[in-house]
Amino acid sequence: MSKVRIGIVGLGNMGSTHANQILAGKISRLELTAVADSDPAKLARVPQVKGFSSAAEMMASGLIDAILIATPHYDHTTIGIAALKAGLHVMVEKPISVHRADCERLIAAHTNKKQVFAAMFNQRTDHYYLKIRDLIQSGELGEIRRVNWIITDWFRTETYYASGGWRATWGGEGGGVLLNQCPHNLDLFQWMFGLPVTLRANCQFGKYHDIEVEDDVTAIMTFKNGATGVFITSTGEAPGTNRLEITAERGKVVYEKDKITYTRNVQEMGEFSRTTDQAFGRPEVWEVNIPAPSHGDQHNGILKNFTDAILDGTPLVAPAAEGIRSVELANAMLMSAWTDKAVTFPIDGKKYERLLKAKIATSKASKKKKKVVKITNDDFAKSMVK
Repeated sequence: MSKVRIGIVGLGNMGSTHANQILAGKISRLELTAVADSDPAKLARVPQVKGFSSAAEMMASGLIDAILIATPHYDHTTIGIAALKAGLHVMVEKPISVHRADCERLIAAHTNKKQVFAAMFNQRTDHYYLKIRDLIQSGELGEIRRVNWIITDWFRTETYYASGGWRATWGGEGGGVLLNQCPHNLDLFQWMFGLPVTLRANCQFGKYHDIEVEDDVTAIMTFKNGATGVFITSTGEAPGTNRLEITAERGKVVYEKDKITYTRNVQEMGEFSRTTDQAFGRPEVWEVNIPAPSHGDQHNGILKNFTDAILDGTPLVAPAAEGIRSVELANAMLMSAWTDKAVTFPIDGKKYERLLKAKIATSKASKKKKKVVKITNDDFAKSMVK
């Protein structure tokens, strides 16, 4: 095989964007040979290739070696399982599933390890986050004591939430800011710091919008070594903030507005505290600016890596099996808010599934028909630029 023939299921904003990038030749050795969507108008967006009304028809066509799943969230699990059973290589958009139990079902279907199974966590290609992760993993920062991430620049309007009947409902999307906007941030969070051992969250549902799901979240975490973490997000704040702050033995790292600053202790603060004879002393520090060349290749970089993994055996940047961790973080925050209790990891996936189904059963928004407002691809493209 010299090229990978890929089909895309789901031609909404993200699926159409992927299709256009592949058709434009942005990913070498990857060829778009089919698309699938139940909406004929969306199929018409990609007239260059064979269109199908369902993923099943496309998978049975013999036209594809791999599939990119860009459908509403709940379908990620069912289509992903069917694609893996059909012997296809699979790329799934974020989140890989809505809840932990579905993640487990999807991951369990990946029995043939020759099939490449990846997730679209494009932020893992961002050189800024790669630099920060290297600081952590290399041991340069020493033991981490505290992490704070305020990620509230996900502002969304009522028009946005009216752009799809499935949006911002328990039955259609499975959640709000945690399941739609923040999967990338939650993935980066666990990718850099791992999962906590306990978590307590305050989630506000429909605080800023006429929706039933969460649009404002504050979570407090404790890690195995005693370090604490705070994660704050919202779609109701403008202009909003994106600030990651890490306090560790060797100093403090702050990432904000495309700038990484490292205030480095010459001597680790714990050691300094134990050995100094100064009552009000502090370690000497160096002020270091850490450069990063760019935000990386993002979505196209993940698709290139997926292609290289299929053709050359290149290790994946974002294996789909790792996608369960960001889903579990989101689930834990919602479960904590629903039960008004702290949650311990790993969470009880089946309990969460029962709680979610109860929300769907009593949901009014999931049952009433929304007036759908169209968002153009240009609008979507602008929203992707931070």
